[in-house]
Order: sequence, then structure tokens, then C-alpha cells
Amino acid sequence: MTTLTPLPPGEHGLLAARPGPDLAAAGYVESELVASGTARSWSAAELPQDGRWALAERDRADFATRVVLRAPADPATFSGTLLVEWLNVSSGTDAAPDWTYLAEEVVRRGHAWAGVSAQHIGVMGGVSAVGLGAPSAGLRGQERYAALHHPGDAYAYDVYTEVAGALVDHLAGGPGPVTCLLAVGESQSAYALTTYANGLQPLTGRFDGFLVHSRGGAAMPLGEPGAAVDIGVFRCDPPVRVRDDLDVPVVMVQTETDLTGRLAYLPARQPDADRVRLWEVAGTAHADKFQIGDCEQYLACPRPVNRGQQAYVVRAAVRHLEAWARGGPAAPAAERLEVEDGRFVTDEVGNARGGVRTPAVDAAVEVLSGDTEPGAPVICELFGSTLPVEPERLAAAYPDVAGYLAAYERATDAAVAAGFVLAEDRDEVLAEARPDLVEEALRG
Repeated sequence: MTTLTPLPPGEHGLLAARPGPDLAAAGYVESELVASGTARSWSAAELPQDGRWALAERDRADFATRVVLRAPADPATFSGTLLVEWLNVSSGTDAAPDWTYLAEEVVRRGHAWAGVSAQHIGVMGGVSAVGLGAPSAGLRGQERYAALHHPGDAYAYDVYTEVAGALVDHLAGGPGPVTCLLAVGESQSAYALTTYANGLQPLTGRFDGFLVHSRGGAAMPLGEPGAAVDIGVFRCDPPVRVRDDLDVPVVMVQTETDLTGRLAYLPARQPDADRVRLWEVAGTAHADKFQIGDCEQYLACPRPVNRGQQAYVVRAAVRHLEAWARGGPAAPAAERLEVEDGRFVTDEVGNARGGVRTPAVDAAVEVLSGDTEPGAPVICELFGSTLPVEPERLAAAYPDVAGYLAAYERATDAAVAAGFVLAEDRDEVLAEARPDLVEEALRG
């Protein structure tokens, strides 16, 4: 049995570049917990590329890891939905990229969110996978977390299972019962959730749905005791699909970077199925300005990072996923991005054709790409780029600012109608219009 023990108030060290909503003002309570228990590791005779894996228990080991929980204080405002994010360790320390994208949706809907330090590096320390400085000491490097221990990534999947179950029991004591449990993870964590969905979910039945955000073509290995998996190695493994015979829904949200960049998702691209939806979002990068906030300057990338509207699409994805998991309609199907000979087909401005559309690409004043300059640091590759559209082209496309704003509003309403932007986000999306760029082009 996994137990949850509260940590005293203090700095939790969860990496985030962009501040989220004011939790106290929203009636939320944040707590930090130590989850302690026993987790299983797994083996398989083979791991077929169709994702229909059959795992067997290998052995068990004790663990003690960290959980950050954010939940409504008032039971009357709790939706009953808990999002459990597999915290991302690619920087060498725990980060919660999907909390950054989803926080507004979580809070306005009254959901609970938990970030789980599922992987060995997050607890015990290790090397950044994106070239960010010296190896980290992990949580164990701080006195506050001296009692933590992680037996290796072979056990990470069951650590995640056990912690999710313990959180359900914990929340039942306040603010209330969990009636929808969603697994959420981005980037390296999405590789992990691919493995979980293919191998663990058929055994545990733990989750009611999966948001797999920005995965690569491979799946995370089952791992070895006492060690961390190495994304620099396993990202080059053969492509693997998410199995299409699960009895819970899976929504995958992919950016341009994920398909043709170093993550190489394209060979794993799969058709939609009864319980699977794949959304490929035009004009987006693996990480972006929304994610990095005011810290962009510290990346020192050769081009401005991607300023696409991924955040709104991810919020819509989790809204649809929750409804679907609760027995409602399936998430909408989306066109695939147009790819020829491994490259995106682009429109007259230079933005990718096809895929999920947002006003930033359908009423474009910038070229939004998942790529950056060749030879840029790995971290900059992941953040894509934003380049200006030639003034002459802008002036020809929009004879006046009013015409641009009307086109941008039409594109916003089309995205809302298609289900890829939420109506609650319409005003926020409209506020991202760039009439200043059109004005400048018209001034010549």
C-alpha cells in the first residue's frame, strides 16, 4: 500500500518559467507530499510496433518520491477530475510543462492536478538531456527531500500507478471523490505514457484517459533496476504506435517539431481509432514562448522562439478528453499536417498546411515553425522559431487593419467551432492579434 505523508510548507522546487494562476485567489490549496510504497518492474518477450504489448512482472522495490498536489479547498467546487502529470526530467530536474499549458483550464473547471516525480533523475539527479548545465543533484540534493529514494526507471511506471491510486484515496477525504482520473505528460513524459498505455494500462486499468503531448516516434524502454533510462539513446529506437484496442480514450497532441525534428514521430503516425485521436498542430513547436515566458532571453537562441497557439489547443484537448472519458462524445478528428519527402508543405506565407488550425496561421502575420537555424543548440531546436512576414506580402494580404482583424476573428471563430479552441479562450486568443505588424507594413 502506498502512503502519502505531507511535507511541511516550503519551496517545492518545481521548475516553471511562467507563473500560473493565483491558486489562493482561485480557492485552491497546494500541498507537497511524500509517497512511499512498493513498485513493480516489468519485462516483455517482445514489444511490437503496433503497441499491443504483453508485460509480465519482474520484481519489486521500495520507493519514496515527491508529489505536488493542487486541488480546490471547497468540495462544492471540485469537479471530481484529477489530472496526474508525469513530471518531465529532460532538464535534469522536475518540470511541469503541461501544468503551464493547462493551468487556466484546470482552475476554471475545478479540477485537481498532481505532479509526480516518477523518474529516477528527478529524485536522484542526473544529466540534462537538452544541454542545460552540469548534472543535477535531484531532489535528494536538498535537505528537505533527504528521505526520498528511487529504485530506478524500471519501477517508474508502477510508481506512477501507485501514486495515482494513493491520490484518489487522499482526495476522497477532501475535497471529494475522484470520478475521472486522467494521465498527462509532455515530451519525455509522453514517451513514458506511450509505454504506460501500451503495457501497463491493460494490466492496471488505473486511468480513465490519456493526454499524450509531444511524444517522439519511439516509446520509453521498460528500464533496468537502479538506473535512469537515457532519452539520448531510446529516442532512436524503432517507432511504436499507441495501441488502438484500449477501453479508455487517448488524445495525442503533436507539434511540427515532434514530427520531423529530432523526436522523429512521423514514422509512428497512426490513423484515428475508436478510442484514439491524433491532433497535429500547424505553426507550433515542441516548446514555445507561452512555455518559457519572460525567460526567453536566457535561451540565447538564434531566432525568436515559436509564438504559436499550442496552449489553447492543449486546453481544448483535455476538455474533450475528460468528456470522452466520462462517456460523452469522442474528441473531434483532425486533418494531418501535409508532409512530402519528410518536409512540411507550406502556404504562400511559409506556414505549414493542414493539421489543426489556429488564427496565428490562418490569419498569419508571422511565419511560425517548429524548426530553427541549422546547428542551433538542442534546446533551441525544441523551441522552434518565429520570423516576420515580408511587409510587401502583408500589405497585399491586408489592405487595412480592420480587414486583418476581421480575418483573425473569423479564424478564431472557426477554430472554436471546430472544437480546437475553447469558447472560454476566445477573448484571450483575440487579444493575441498583431495589428501593429499590419500597421507597420501598411506604412511602408
